[in-house]
Amino acid sequence: MSPNTTNLSPFRNEPFTDFSSPENKRAMHEALERARAELGQTYDLIISGSAVRTSTTFHSVNPANPSEVIGIHYAADAEQANEAVDAAQRAFSLWKKVSVAERVALLVRAANLIRQRHFDFCAWLTLEVGKNWAEADADVGETIDFIEFYAREALRLDAATTPIQYPGERNLLRYVPLGVGTVIPPWNFPLAIMAGMTAASIVSGNTVVLKPSPDAPTIAARFLALMEEAGLPDGVVNLVQGGPEVGRALVEHPQIRFIAFTGSKKVGLEIHERAARTQPGQHFLKRTILELGGKDTIIVDADGDLDAAVDGVTASAFGFNGQKCSACSRVIVESSIYDTFCDRLKERVEKLTIGTPADNFQTGPVINEVARKRVLDYIAIGKSEGKLLTGGSAIETAAGGYYIAPTVFIDVSPTARLAQEEVFGPVLAVIRSENFDDALAIANNTEYGLTGALYSGSREKLDRARDEFHVGNLYFNRKCTGAMVGAHPFGGFNMSGTDSKAGGPEYLTLFTQAKSIAEKRGSVSDVSGD
Repeated sequence: MSPNTTNLSPFRNEPFTDFSSPENKRAMHEALERARAELGQTYDLIISGSAVRTSTTFHSVNPANPSEVIGIHYAADAEQANEAVDAAQRAFSLWKKVSVAERVALLVRAANLIRQRHFDFCAWLTLEVGKNWAEADADVGETIDFIEFYAREALRLDAATTPIQYPGERNLLRYVPLGVGTVIPPWNFPLAIMAGMTAASIVSGNTVVLKPSPDAPTIAARFLALMEEAGLPDGVVNLVQGGPEVGRALVEHPQIRFIAFTGSKKVGLEIHERAARTQPGQHFLKRTILELGGKDTIIVDADGDLDAAVDGVTASAFGFNGQKCSACSRVIVESSIYDTFCDRLKERVEKLTIGTPADNFQTGPVINEVARKRVLDYIAIGKSEGKLLTGGSAIETAAGGYYIAPTVFIDVSPTARLAQEEVFGPVLAVIRSENFDDALAIANNTEYGLTGALYSGSREKLDRARDEFHVGNLYFNRKCTGAMVGAHPFGGFNMSGTDSKAGGPEYLTLFTQAKSIAEKRGSVSDVSGD
């Protein structure tokens, strides 16, 4: 039976799991055992609800132990991409007519299923992308939050009215779906962002071709299976796995009306450019919803809480090994406290435990060998641009995981490559500032504008930062990661994307088009008597 969507409770964020509880520890260990019992399975493409296989497969592996195969996946090409778009187009003709209440009911059922299998999804996140228990728990919680939040937002949007009723008319405002879109999520939040963009698309009445990251395909396949269990009709979400070839085919397809992408600046700009080119048979402008990279800064002022700042910088820089677009990769410290801050930061970072995510160490591997090499290349650059404070090397393990020690460079120039380019790994640059004006100028000197934070006890400086620190998500006296759905609508300025504000009140409007309808009163008989 579908839930009564007219009486949904007010939205509340999913609570974090307390892993100090013996019961929760046991539940997580049991979930890991269940997941390991299912490793190495082969997963099909899903087009119009049917399993599709191709002549090519690829493996997803555990970054902590690359010899451990998580899943084997069939790789799609342009042919399967076209088939998936056709399937989504057929499904759209029916799905767009399904009531908002029914679409919302589907999302609520899905959220309840994920809630019931919370630890199981945590286990898959730990094994496929190397998240420790807390990071995996936050990813699953955010997934539930996105789905529940967008369900309620869809009901709110469906009840929208025009700002005024013009005299003599009945004025309506309807938010109608765009059509077929493609969702291209990242590997670093492979459940939350993937599910969030997909849920926003379908609750708005669109149909989707989902192309996950090749580094996190198993999680997407298992999510789609859950959506089908929740009652998702065939063709509303179609799953095609693979690399850049299938992604480009989708972006350029003349019937794809929108592209929801989260990932690197380089790929995002390519998508934006390709989407702007009108294809033969295309009679609309494609919409791009882009969440890209960051070069995120925390400012530590002399009047801030130094211990809190050290903890916040450490958590922001090295949580999930710096593999977050919101991660702190630069900290700007006022000159008068610079040396003391660096000493305390070194001590704090060197206390981080490094090891297998399944055993819940604080830091683990980066996602793959390509990422490992990129980060080590930036460390080599850092050694020529600043002074190595701690870390600075790969860590070899018997299992061959992609581990790199949490690394901090001090005395880095604000214009150095290490201070300007996104590393996407466990590397932090410490920059000295002369005063608050200098700190703000440095904070704003990159091409990005995603997240930032300020530690200060001065109301005047907080107010100045509110107006002058140019980022999409700004935090005071707390870390710059960990945006909560509803409370911190997430999206950045400049080269950090289209400021789409996931988890915010305008997000669903990006997946719809507003239709204004005006009817002259009295022009036809009206049984309602209105």
